[in-house]
Amino acid sequence: MDLQPLSYYLNGIRKRDRRILSQSITLMESGLPDHRRMAEKMIDNLLPFTGKAVRLGITGVPGAGKSTFIESFGMMLIEKGFKVAVLAIDPSSRRSGGSILADKTRMSRLSGHGNAFIRPSPSGGVPGGVALTTYESMLLCEAAGYDVVIVETVGVGQNETTVASMVDFFLVMMITGAGDSLQGIKKGILELAHAVAINKADGDNTAPAEKTRIEFESAMHSMLPVEKGWHTRVVTCSALTLAGLEELWTMIQDHRLHIEESGLLHQRRAEQSVDWMWAIIHKELQVRFRNHPEIKARIPQTVSQVREGRLPATRAARKLISLFDNNAMKL
Repeated sequence: MDLQPLSYYLNGIRKRDRRILSQSITLMESGLPDHRRMAEKMIDNLLPFTGKAVRLGITGVPGAGKSTFIESFGMMLIEKGFKVAVLAIDPSSRRSGGSILADKTRMSRLSGHGNAFIRPSPSGGVPGGVALTTYESMLLCEAAGYDVVIVETVGVGQNETTVASMVDFFLVMMITGAGDSLQGIKKGILELAHAVAINKADGDNTAPAEKTRIEFESAMHSMLPVEKGWHTRVVTCSALTLAGLEELWTMIQDHRLHIEESGLLHQRRAEQSVDWMWAIIHKELQVRFRNHPEIKARIPQTVSQVREGRLPATRAARKLISLFDNNAMKL
C-alpha cells in the first residue's frame, strides 16, 4: 500500500469517504513503521473531532445472532437519521493469522448503505476479543462523523472484557434456554454489562425467551450495579421482527443522558485515554523486546529448551527479560 500525503487521509476522513477511511484503518493495523507513523499523525490531527459518538460494544454466545441484530439495529438507526459505523472483530487463526472477515456478507443491507461503514478486522489472537487498533479505528470513525460506533467482538470468553473498557454501553446478547448454568457465561462478563438482550424472541420462541429473561433478571439481582446509578437491564428482542429494538435504543439514550449528567461520561473518556496510552506502551515494549538483536538471537534456542522441557518457562522468561533489562540499562 503506497503512502499518500497526510492531507489526503485527513480530508478524506472528514468528508466521510469510506474508501479513504478504510485505507486509514489499514495503515493503523499495519506493522510497518512508516504506516504507523502516518497513522499517529492522523490521530493527532483528528483527535479534536472525536468523542461525540455513542460507543456501543456488543458481545454474546455463539448463535446469538449478533450480526443479524446489528444489521437490523443499524438500519433502524439510519432510518432515524443517524450514521452508523461497525467495527466487527473476527477471530484470527493462531496458525495462519487469517480470519473469517465475512461480516460484510452477513450485513449486506447495512454495508451497502451510504450512511453506514462496516470494517471487519482480524483480532490477531489478542486477548479480549478486540484488535489492538480497535480504539484508534473508533476514533477515526468518530472523526468521520459517525454518530454511533458499534464494536462487535469475537464472542464470550474469559478475556472478553477488553471491549467494555473502550465503549460507553456494553450489551451482552443471549438466546433462550439459559438454565442454571446461564449458558456458561462468565460472571465477570455480566458484571460489566449495561444490558442483557435475549435475542430471537419471536414466533414459538417468544414465551421461552421471556422465561430466559426472568432467569437472567433473577441472577442479576445478586450482582453489584455496573456503575453508580445504573442497574443492568434484561430485555427480549428480535432482529427478525424488530421487536424490542426501539426500546433498546431508548435505553441506550437514557444511559447516555445519565452518564452525561452525572459526569461519568467525562470520567470514562479520561479512563479510556489512559487505557489507550498503556496499550500503546505494552505494544511498543513487546515490539522492542522481540526485535532487540540479542533477544532475537537468543529466542530460538530458549524456545527449543522450553519446548523440550530442559528449561522451565518461568526461568526462561526471566532470563530473556533480564537480558533485555541489562541492555536497557546501558542506554
